Parts: sequence; C-alpha cells; structure tokens
Amino acid sequence: MEFRPHVRNGDEVMRKAVTVAALGAAIGLAGVARAEEPAPGRYAMQKSDSGIARLDTQTGEVSLCQEKDGQLVCRMAADERTAFELELDLLTKRVETLEKVVESGGATAKRDLPTDEEIDRTMGIMERMMRKFMDIVKDLEGSSDGASPQKT
Repeated sequence: MEFRPHVRNGDEVMRKAVTVAALGAAIGLAGVARAEEPAPGRYAMQKSDSGIARLDTQTGEVSLCQEKDGQLVCRMAADERTAFELELDLLTKRVETLEKVVESGGATAKRDLPTDEEIDRTMGIMERMMRKFMDIVKDLEGSSDGASPQKT
C-alpha cells in the first residue's frame, strides 16, 4: 500500500495518519471476519480525492472506499457495478428458464450414442472404402515394373 501525502498543514497530515490507521484496522478486522483469507498482495490501494480506490489484482474489480463512522466502507465502481448487475440478471433469467424446463419434465437426457442403424450404415461405408483402397493397393503391387522398391 503506497500513499503519497501532500504536506500542507499538521491537521491534514494527522487526518491522513488516522485514515491509514483506520484502513489498517479495517483490513485486519475484515481478514479475521472472512472464512477465506485473500492472497497476500491481492489488493492494491491508492488514495484519491474522494477516498481510497481498491483494486483486486486477481479479478480486476475496482472498489471505492470511504471512512464512515470509524470503518472503511467499500463499494464497487459504478461501471463495474452495472456490468455485475447485468450479468447477475442474465444468470437469474437462465436459472429461472432451466427451473421451468425441469418442472415441466422437458429435461430428458439427450441420447449421445448413435442408433444401431446409424452404426450399421457407418460400418458399411467404411467397409466399402477399405475394399476400394485395398483394390487400389493390389493394382499398384501388380503393375510394379521393378522400378519401385520391393517390400522387405
């Protein structure tokens, strides 16, 4: 975490020091409250005019954080929030559609294996191809005039 404070007066320096201390405490408490700890160095934070911008280096998510009542409150950036909500709506609609299909009994398993007729037809085609290929090989062996190399 790197902050670049601009020293103007003692009050501003003190306010920034309190913000940094609150941020450290909030991150420490958040780590204890979570069942899964984030990877070390996962978040990059940068001071901005309106608070602190937090970048999740694994997901690319940007959150805007502000200190309120001694706690650090973070919210997703507006453009990412919109994209997140759109994706959530699409997934919700897909789940609802799939649930309706299951409830109506339309979720029968598609048969992945070919039928016996399809197998017989395919084997017949392959057999004819192999016979023609072998006929070509026999013709080539019979018409060799000694110029081509012999089998060993």
